Amino acid sequence: MASPAPHHRHQASLEDVIDLSPQPPLGASQRDRARRVFHRIAERFKADEPPIDHGARKPTYSQSMLVRFTYEYALSEESRDIFLRAFFKAMALDLDGAEPEPELDFGELKPLFNGFAEHLMDKFFLPLKASTRRTPQPSPAYHSAVHRAQGTETPAFVGTPERLSSLRGACLVRDRHRCVVTRKFSDPEFVARFRQDGNDARDDDGILFSEQDPSQFDGLEVAHILPHSLMKATTHSKLNQSREAALAILHIFDSGVAHDINGVDIDRPRNALTLTLRFHQLFGAFDVYFTPVPDTYNTYRIESFLPPPMAIGLPVTRALFVTDTHTINAPSPRLLAVHRAIAHILHLSGAGFYIDRVLRDMEDSVVRSDGTSDLGHMVALGLGGWLDGAVSSY
Repeated sequence: MASPAPHHRHQASLEDVIDLSPQPPLGASQRDRARRVFHRIAERFKADEPPIDHGARKPTYSQSMLVRFTYEYALSEESRDIFLRAFFKAMALDLDGAEPEPELDFGELKPLFNGFAEHLMDKFFLPLKASTRRTPQPSPAYHSAVHRAQGTETPAFVGTPERLSSLRGACLVRDRHRCVVTRKFSDPEFVARFRQDGNDARDDDGILFSEQDPSQFDGLEVAHILPHSLMKATTHSKLNQSREAALAILHIFDSGVAHDINGVDIDRPRNALTLTLRFHQLFGAFDVYFTPVPDTYNTYRIESFLPPPMAIGLPVTRALFVTDTHTINAPSPRLLAVHRAIAHILHLSGAGFYIDRVLRDMEDSVVRSDGTSDLGHMVALGLGGWLDGAVSSY
């Protein structure tokens, strides 16, 4: 087992292991060799791991599968090249070697491999899932006005209450005041229209509410596809190191995708959906995901990793709404694809269940006397600033 000091030095070096500077694509033979070496290493360490046991008192996840599926669910050849460059750098291996199969010292590689897996977990998957329970909803206008009148700053999220309010309004118009999954209509909007038009009140398609199922009304929320917290800035309007590391890893899924949510773009309608509270929670936890229907515009099969009793109404195929004038962007297929990839990695590696256990312990303030609480990850979330104000924001 590696001693703590070298391990921590290696972890620190991983902060810059993902090089996002422009680089030529890997050559075909170079890429094939890198893939073979990568899979050989991942399979070797998979054989050393015990089976994933969700029923254990201290749930585990598979580091080898987390690393492997992060590569396999990358959405472009360019992104997979970024991953391979980062992986070989982290393993201190020569990516440009001439020999087809280099000699591998698995004893030396093991702490490096574990460190790379922990970097992905600690800097991306754990904080991402921890911070996406729900998108912060817009504060009432008077609440924001009181803050400004007192000279106090709004929270350090890039999105202000006004911007979130604008996003919510745009999504409700685009999505016809309905949840894109259940098609339930907004409760407050129904009440407002009924008070104005009485029995002649109609939905956005002109259908009388009196002709519709009364159970098809619910409270709706705006839900970010990639989380609002990714762009939370410090008081100097700069991302902290934890978020910079997360955005670097995000490029592994789809090179350049972070530019689609940069700054205020995180709060654009293309990065948001209208959902009921229940589906907002499930989507934010990466338990529900959208798979595009081939050759069909803006249409998705909405699926879930939930057990059957909880997956009510799923899977279901939905054509997402657009406005007649197309002035409000539809949800981005690119961002939905990244969300889907993350959901699969979390599920297949067991990391999703493991993170849920860590979060439950934190929410319940549980530190188990038998040592089954993961104090390291609980502390890391707090130190990284990912959960600052999380409860009050929701």
